[in-house]
Amino acid sequence: MTDITATVELEHDLLGSGPPIVLLHGITEDRRTWEPLLQRMAERATVLAVDLRGHGASPVQAPFDLASMAGDVHALVARYGLDTPLVIGHSMGAMVATAYAAALPTRGVINVDQSLDLVGFQSQVGAVEAQLRNPDAFPLVIAGLFDSMRGAVSDVDWERISAIRAPRQEVVLGLWSPVLDLSTDELNAMVEGVLASVDVPYLALHGIDPGDGYAAWLRSRIAGAEVQVWSGTGHYPHLVEPDRFLEVVAGFDRAA
Repeated sequence: MTDITATVELEHDLLGSGPPIVLLHGITEDRRTWEPLLQRMAERATVLAVDLRGHGASPVQAPFDLASMAGDVHALVARYGLDTPLVIGHSMGAMVATAYAAALPTRGVINVDQSLDLVGFQSQVGAVEAQLRNPDAFPLVIAGLFDSMRGAVSDVDWERISAIRAPRQEVVLGLWSPVLDLSTDELNAMVEGVLASVDVPYLALHGIDPGDGYAAWLRSRIAGAEVQVWSGTGHYPHLVEPDRFLEVVAGFDRAA
């Protein structure tokens, strides 16, 4: 991955003190999804939580690609002198975190419930491409997608996340352009190019099982990568089991 630049100034929260941690949210959401964990994380770390471009209170400014989003984040990291942060990303935010680690200094990545083997996702998104491109159908498709991944999230957390979620068609189509517009071979080549440059400790934590062969697939591309599956927790394992998540983050960071 090349040409990491920033053109968008991101809305963000910075709190706590200690080793720097950057938190990146999922698609259509914003930094507020991390609120139940922020104060506890800030007890041992300097925590930077951002609204990625096109999300939350940050500007809606194309392009919506991983390199641009990683560049935006790095501009804040550099501004605050947060050298070699641990980057934690949920869902789409984990793709940005991975791209960040491929090009910029980090001490590790924690990927929360984002498979990096995108072929299956390409088929899933391709099946509803017409609806995604239809402004009237788009909100229903996005709502259905998230409903299918809810898992064991409490009613309180689900209402909070649903209130935060703000699907913008331009942003979603921009982010999903690789899976919509590239051939399978081109998509795989893009993924392989990013993963080949990741050489830091990497933990993939899944609430939705990515499949029996996924751990071996990931380790063959990122040396030493660890995969954990928290069965039944769904797409938000960090919110379903916050104590366990914080313990895992602390242990991973100590070992990184």
